[in-house]
Amino acid sequence: MLVKKSSKARLSPYRRLFFQLGLVLALLLIYVALEWKTVDRYIADFNDVTIQNEEFIEIPVTQRILEVKPPPPPPPAPEKIEIVTNEEDIIETVLESTETDESEFIEVTEYEEIEEIIEEEEVEKDVPFAIIEEAPIYPGCKGDKKALRACLQDKINKHVTKHFKVDLAQELGLEAGKKKVYVQFKIDKTGEIIDIRARGPHVRLEKEAIRVVNLLPKMTPGKQRTKPVRVSYTLPITLEVIQ
Repeated sequence: MLVKKSSKARLSPYRRLFFQLGLVLALLLIYVALEWKTVDRYIADFNDVTIQNEEFIEIPVTQRILEVKPPPPPPPAPEKIEIVTNEEDIIETVLESTETDESEFIEVTEYEEIEEIIEEEEVEKDVPFAIIEEAPIYPGCKGDKKALRACLQDKINKHVTKHFKVDLAQELGLEAGKKKVYVQFKIDKTGEIIDIRARGPHVRLEKEAIRVVNLLPKMTPGKQRTKPVRVSYTLPITLEVIQ
């Protein structure tokens, strides 16, 4: 009878697996052998050990010595006061009362009159027209202070309207609309027009405004604290340019 071998009993298909397992096991044994450490055991002989006695050092107790300040010197002894006996009599002075009685007659002597000196306040050189106490008076104006002020403004406006060349604004080719020329001048202590300056959209309009203001008549000067002063005045001139 022939013995048949099972195909499962063959080891040839597992050669490679066994080889790899053997190789890993060999490497593991080599690694353990290399890393293995041994410690020498040593039993000490206590007879050879010498025990050193601890050396005790006595530290003396020190005491902190505080610096003692000497006490302050005693105050000087007071001088001896000698008691002197009063040998001379002291004459007491009696104060007489200075109050007068009704029965006494008081004589009044003549005295010179004392003139009171009033210091004059220094008034500013230029006073704005808006705060001047007494405004300059335009020739022909009458009435109280308020009426004279209103009359001055009205007369100046009429003067400018009469003498200003209105067509000049059209000739200069300015843009359509309202144009303003601001004129500043002063009325001095004698009523003359001085220091005329103008600012406007064109030089020729400024020169025309100065020319017209120069034609203003001489006025009665304004007063501050009853004294003539220079008065500054600002005059806006409005022009309408139509295209």
